[in-house]
Amino acid sequence: MHSSSADSPSLTATGLDVRPFRALTYQRHDPGHLARVSSPAYDLVTPDGRERLAAADPHNIVRLILPGGTSGPGTAGATGPGGGRPGEDTAARAARTLREWEDAGVLVRDGTPALWLYEMQPAEGAATVGWLGAVAVAAAGGRAVLPHEDTFPPAVEGRRALLEATATDLEPIVLAHDPDPEVAALTRTALSGPSGMELTDTDGVRHRLWRIADEEVLRRLTAALARTGAVIADGHHRFAAARALHRTHPAGDCRVLALLTPMGSGGLRVQAIHRVVPDLSLEAAGEAAARGFTVTEIPAGPDPDALADAVRATGTGAEQDGREGALFLLSDGRRLLALSEPSAEVRATVPVEAPSAWRGLDVVLATTGLVGHLWHRPDDPGSVLVAHDVPEALGLASRRNGVALLLRAPSPTDVAAVARAGARMPRKSTLFVPKPRTGLVLRPHAG
Repeated sequence: MHSSSADSPSLTATGLDVRPFRALTYQRHDPGHLARVSSPAYDLVTPDGRERLAAADPHNIVRLILPGGTSGPGTAGATGPGGGRPGEDTAARAARTLREWEDAGVLVRDGTPALWLYEMQPAEGAATVGWLGAVAVAAAGGRAVLPHEDTFPPAVEGRRALLEATATDLEPIVLAHDPDPEVAALTRTALSGPSGMELTDTDGVRHRLWRIADEEVLRRLTAALARTGAVIADGHHRFAAARALHRTHPAGDCRVLALLTPMGSGGLRVQAIHRVVPDLSLEAAGEAAARGFTVTEIPAGPDPDALADAVRATGTGAEQDGREGALFLLSDGRRLLALSEPSAEVRATVPVEAPSAWRGLDVVLATTGLVGHLWHRPDDPGSVLVAHDVPEALGLASRRNGVALLLRAPSPTDVAAVARAGARMPRKSTLFVPKPRTGLVLRPHAG
């Protein structure tokens, strides 16, 4: 993502308020142990994946971030690996487990505040670097941290309940901030020293962290970040949960653990998040879509690999770049349809009063014109499921007797433009990668 004062306004006139914090980390830092006890972000963990993570180690962080299963904090009596006491709700279970791990010395708290430099190096391509810090949660309407996606209130409430019960940020949100030369220089210097934590995840991404407590470095770094603003790249629900907790407890902690990565070099990439509509046949989906799009069947082989190859050949999943051709693909896991040339009626479903950056997004037209107008489905988690890659979407469509709606990714510039305009993309529109590993650094609210 590129943004500089030379070619576009900064994200905000009010800078980021970032502070060092006393981290809570696992007592053991050897790579094998960190790989066993850490986890992907909570919203990327499938039910089967949660079971595998919980079985990998009795102290895997998934027992805290998803104490009642992949639905997260919920009602009293919910069960999951590790069990709970009768009548104990899942947020309370997570809080009790966290206290037990601290009391047993599984997790230990730093004696002094620090910031943490975090590098994610994929097997191929450039590394992504950023800083873990405690970022002030501005009131609604504040401009230091700009969201770009809608949230789902029940999901926010689940995260808020967990946050209140544990009084700990269990995983960071991710912010993409305006580039700053001093931040870049301090980052390069810190990277030259030996890291304190390292592991390689199942996707082949190497995660390395450096704890930085030098007071002069911290002063310069926080001052430099105060000159920047940021877009939420990942963690809209957790950010909204922190803001909601602050509203109900205004005298308490009003910060959130965040990984701050620069826009542009050393920053994040954007991938599409696809949709799956259960209990909708490809024939019915295509017939309804044909009332507003040109629908063309794309030849594909009979097996999943051949189907995935056909999808890749269309460019779906790559950045939305204004090119002509298929806007969306539809599949039931066996056949593949391409949708192009939306009609004036379909385009008219996109509100004309909305900012132009928002109106031009594929995901907006898909949500309003296709899912809502032609398929008559509400955009809620029960009616429209999400999938983070093409194989997941195709498999989910097949299992749920539904149809996968495969999208192109918005560009990082698109996302920043929507945030600057004060607009929100539909929920789960963007997947910024790579993702920080959950469980490496936690932030208690007290102390």
